[in-house]
Parts: sequence; structure tokens; C-alpha cells
Amino acid sequence: MMSDKAEKMPPNILKVRDDHRPVFFEKGAEGGSFKICDGSDAPWAGENFGPEALRRQIEPWLTALFQSEHLSLLAGAGLTHAVHHLAVGEGAAAGMDKLTLSNHQAEIDQAAEKAAEAAGRKKGNLEDQLRVANELLRGLEILQQDSKADALRNELQSGMQAFAQSILSSEARIATAEERKRKQAFNTLVTFLMSFASRTGVRDRLNIFTTNYDRLIEAGAELAGLHLLDRFLGNLMPIFRSSRLDLDMHYNPPGIRGEPRYLEGVARYTKLHGSVDWVQVGKDVRRIGLPFGAENVDPYLKVPGMGAVTAHQLMIYPNAAKDRETADYPYVELFRDLAAAVCRPNSTLVTYGYSFGDEHINRVIRDMLTIPSTHLVVISYDDRLDRIMQTYEELSRPSQISLLIGPALADLTTLTENYLPKPAIDKTTFRMSELLKQRMGTELPPAPRPAAEAGAFDGSDLV
Repeated sequence: MMSDKAEKMPPNILKVRDDHRPVFFEKGAEGGSFKICDGSDAPWAGENFGPEALRRQIEPWLTALFQSEHLSLLAGAGLTHAVHHLAVGEGAAAGMDKLTLSNHQAEIDQAAEKAAEAAGRKKGNLEDQLRVANELLRGLEILQQDSKADALRNELQSGMQAFAQSILSSEARIATAEERKRKQAFNTLVTFLMSFASRTGVRDRLNIFTTNYDRLIEAGAELAGLHLLDRFLGNLMPIFRSSRLDLDMHYNPPGIRGEPRYLEGVARYTKLHGSVDWVQVGKDVRRIGLPFGAENVDPYLKVPGMGAVTAHQLMIYPNAAKDRETADYPYVELFRDLAAAVCRPNSTLVTYGYSFGDEHINRVIRDMLTIPSTHLVVISYDDRLDRIMQTYEELSRPSQISLLIGPALADLTTLTENYLPKPAIDKTTFRMSELLKQRMGTELPPAPRPAAEAGAFDGSDLV
């Protein structure tokens, strides 16, 4: 049974540094060891190798890339699934389950399937259903078929409420998990985020993008002391602003006036598909005070000033704001932020748990890679739908793409402990490495790749 299960495990895929093609490897006969799959070749690996060889190959490369002038992180549903699994130990977080409708179900499903095929996905999901159902609702309103429109609107409202409830239930399971597992899950999440956010203040701020509707990244940033800057302004019910001002955080060093310095631990944050706590109130999009893991969203919609707001007004993509001349508001503004952040020279985009199922995002990534100095790092636990490797082949820019796919590479705990850069701005380590390099340079003969073989990073890419 165990051997059959091992055979079904998908191979791990690695492509970093100057690899000309992806390297496929799988678990070896000995515990903790790996072996290269037939048809793949890796000069850095022997017949059997362990995590140490992978770390020597991966960690210095990622550390150098993370010090690019512009760094962005795109987190997909895989991040929520990973933290949920660490905290709960079984099951998975809320998925993109389809809505069950009694009105026009067959027609909506058929149109959603066609939309998914046109976007390169094998089957439709909740977002495709919502998009088609909202278009149908608008058509029924135009045709003045009020009874049919009311019936569909009520079903959409119930469906949105159920989906919001599934998101909150996922948050609640993490928040109420066993204390030891919950702490481990959040500590791993904090380490993951700080590996990206640990950049000196003089460098461009980290940009964090996510397609998730939950508030897991916000919770992790709060625990890490990471300041997130987004388009919302205000305290009680922050309002979404279309104006894109490059606001930042500074501090005045003691005894020095008039020379503010950049505060460390600051990142720009964008939720590309909206959030479970975003809601349309009148002509504005606001963020309501919805606690992490709340039992229900309804009580937080019934407050003075909200009017007759229901779950149908939740800003969950593609549930766009109504009565707006700009189509798909506010998502069009958020996707502009993504394009402006990544489509720049010397920019690195790291994706984690993103399956490349969103054609809007894929188009931006495709445009980004037309700039020769940009780089894409894809980290994913698996590639069940084969979309990642298909996109890799279609992009046809292997020298600008790094791949870390498979449980041996992208498991959140393994990734943070072995392969991601140190989650701190530790200048002492760089000084020590430079000092050792100077002292040993006159005593030892030069090695072909000293940094890679020693598993150390001398900080030369930071200068």
C-alpha cells in the first residue's frame, strides 16, 4: 500500500540558477533522500541527495532575487490551505464550490463552463457562476421581468451569504485550533511573510498581492508587526480611494530633526479579488469591522448608515459595485496596481499557491516578462491541473523563470525552514561572511562555486 501511494505522488520540479530545463526528482529509497527522475539531469545532484543539497542550490539564489530593486509576492489559495492544514491538521480551507440555484441553473452552468474554457480552465468555478448570474440578473432587470429578477437576486444573496460563511468558518477553524498547532501555524506564516518583508527601508517596498478573500495575511502581518498600506483610508469604516498616492511611513531618529528615515517592516497590500469584509455602501466601497473568524457576516451589516445592505453587496470578485460607469469597479483599480508594481525593470515576482487560473493576472505576468531584467519565481505544492507547466511552456522565457513545485520544495514549513532567506535584516551575518571571505581568501585555493558549496551567502548582491 505504501509503495502504491508513493508511486502516485507527483514528482517535485526544480528550476533555479542556470538550469536550462526543469529538474524532476522524487523520494528515494532511503528516508529523507531524493533521486532524479528518468529523463532529467542535474549536475549539482548525485545519485541520491538530501535537503542539504537542495538548500545549497536554492537558498542563495532566492536570497539574491529577494534583493531585487522591486519585489512582489502573489499569494493564492495555496497559502490559506497550507496554514489551515498546519493549524487544523486535516481537511482543507473553504474552496470555490459552485452555487446551487433553482432558477436558470443549467443555463448559468453552461455559460460558466464556456467562460472557463475561454480562459484556459478545464471547468468553471464560483467566480464564473457569479459573473454569469450577475449578467443574467442585469438582463432580467432590463427586460423588466421583475418576478424572475427578484427570485434570482434572492438566490444570489443567499449564495453570497453561504460563501462568506464558508470563508469565515475557515478562519474560525484556524483561530480555534489547538493552541500548540495554532501557534505553529501562525509562526510559520509570520516567518514566511517576514522572509519577503525583511528589506532595508531604502529599497522599494514589498508589494503583497492576493486572490484570497480571507484575512489570513492581515492576521499574520498583525502578529509580525508588519505595517500594510492599501487603498483604504479611515478608522471606523475605511473607504476605498481610487486615487493612488504613494503614501509611506517614516520616523525621526532621536536627536536628529528634519531628516526622517524610512520605517522598516512596511509593505503595500492589494486584495485583487476583493475581501469578505468589503461591502458596497451607497456609491462607496467600505471595509467593515468584521472580526477574524466571526460566526456570521449579517450582524456587522446591520449598523446605522449601512441602509439595506445585504450579503449581495459584498465585494467578492466578480461581484462588482453597481451604478458605476467604470466596469468591474473596484477590481480594475487593483489590477492596475498589480501591473504598475511588477511591470518595471529589475522586478521580481514570487507566486505561492497560485495555480495560474486567472487570465487577468497571467496577462500582466506575460507583459512583465517582456522586460529582460524581470524574474518570475513560481512556488506551488503541486500542479494538479498542469496549468503551471503549461504556462511555463507558453511564456517561452525559461531564463527568467524559476520553479519550485512539489511537497519537498513548497511545503510551507519546509520552505520557510530550508529555502527562503533569513526573515530578518541581519547585517551582522553579511559582515561576518565578508570577513571570513577576506581571511580565507589568502589561505584556501579558490573553489568553483564557494558560496553554493558552503551554503553561505556573502551579501555581494546587496551592494
